[in-house]
Amino acid sequence: MKALLCEAFGPIDNLMVKETATPEPEEDQVLVEVKSASLNYPDALMVLGRYQVKPPFPFSPGMDLAGVVAQVGRNVDHVAVGDRVIAFPGYGAFAEFCLAPKEKVSPLPDGMPFHAGAACGLTYATVIHAFLDCTQVRPGENVLILGASGGVGTAAIEVVKALGARAVAAASTADKLDLCKKMGADAIINYDSEDLRQQALALTDGRGVDVVFDPVGGDYTLAALRGTAWGGRLLVVGFAAGSIPKIPLNYALLSERAIIGVFWGSWSSQYPEGQRRNMAQLSKWYAEGKINPLINDVISLDEVPKAMHRLMERKVTGKLVIQIQPE
Repeated sequence: MKALLCEAFGPIDNLMVKETATPEPEEDQVLVEVKSASLNYPDALMVLGRYQVKPPFPFSPGMDLAGVVAQVGRNVDHVAVGDRVIAFPGYGAFAEFCLAPKEKVSPLPDGMPFHAGAACGLTYATVIHAFLDCTQVRPGENVLILGASGGVGTAAIEVVKALGARAVAAASTADKLDLCKKMGADAIINYDSEDLRQQALALTDGRGVDVVFDPVGGDYTLAALRGTAWGGRLLVVGFAAGSIPKIPLNYALLSERAIIGVFWGSWSSQYPEGQRRNMAQLSKWYAEGKINPLINDVISLDEVPKAMHRLMERKVTGKLVIQIQPE
């Protein structure tokens, strides 16, 4: 099979498409013939050796995919050969075939194309977990979304709206914010040219937002936390800005704010029943037309290194999908 291989941590440009052996599933694994996969920020971090998971070499990056079940292990009974599925292998999706743990494989929602399934994977799973499990976003609440034009940000806008809450989108350019409005954002903040805290307060009549969804980190985190209301919740999702913020805890104490980590990958392994429930919710919202992943571009395996650079430079809106094999 063809696979995009990382043979040593280092420059993204060292990734190469090569022929490698097709794996065989163990008793608790599913082998999926990959049709589409999506590119996520952690994929680049993994290749660079800067992600918490460090697979043995050589490995193929790629955390989520959509495809068709090719083989199942003897302990797998919820999917069968020929089923259309979404899978979250953790890595390995940028290949023609990929192994995934059985608890990380879910049916592809009825009527959903493979490209959309791949684009829905990690981003929507993370967002749904953040808003339903890590905290419970309630109808009418104000949710501030940092990095709102990216893949996880646009997913967050749609899920916030599906929950009946108000989406306040924050991004760095007018074009990105225009996109956020098209995705359904109720209000926007340009955090490169406006004071993030002051705007969060102004848009809520001085009260502050109820929830902050933060996949960005850096200097924006503290400003966003200070723009929350009494009892506000900061969801720590990632650090796309490149630095991990240091937060003075008095800002949490003074208004009884909560700082909550969101680590979907670990949670979904420990609570597979919760993951199945969230995927069922994803399917329901898709059927109701409440979510429709924004795909920026569809690329080939050979184009992944250049696309990773674009992602790291924050030049991508929505999702980048890799077509691995024809549908």
